[in-house]
Amino acid sequence: MTHIPTGIVVIQQDQKSQIKNKEKAWQVLRARLFDLKQSQLDAERSSARKSMVGNGDRSEKIRTYNYPQDRVTDHRINLSLHNLPGFMMGNMDDMLDALNVYAKEEEFKALES
Repeated sequence: MTHIPTGIVVIQQDQKSQIKNKEKAWQVLRARLFDLKQSQLDAERSSARKSMVGNGDRSEKIRTYNYPQDRVTDHRINLSLHNLPGFMMGNMDDMLDALNVYAKEEEFKALES
């Protein structure tokens, strides 16, 4: 028995009865097709997960909090603010405004291309 789309071939001769052999071959073919589909889904999920998760390098940092220099740096937009205690207390307006401007610029660049 051959599954033409995938090329999986199943040969089954356990019984003397051709009907029983055919039923057993169908079961084996279904199991192999299920395993194939499952492995494809696992590979897709794995690649999607790897693309979402970084490797933890220092170059992947989003923000640095430098207490001795009283500085917060956002590495995505290369903005440094020198008011770390105020930032930690919720005074983030300057950073959020700069991030909004950056997001709009990126959106505009995406529309142009």
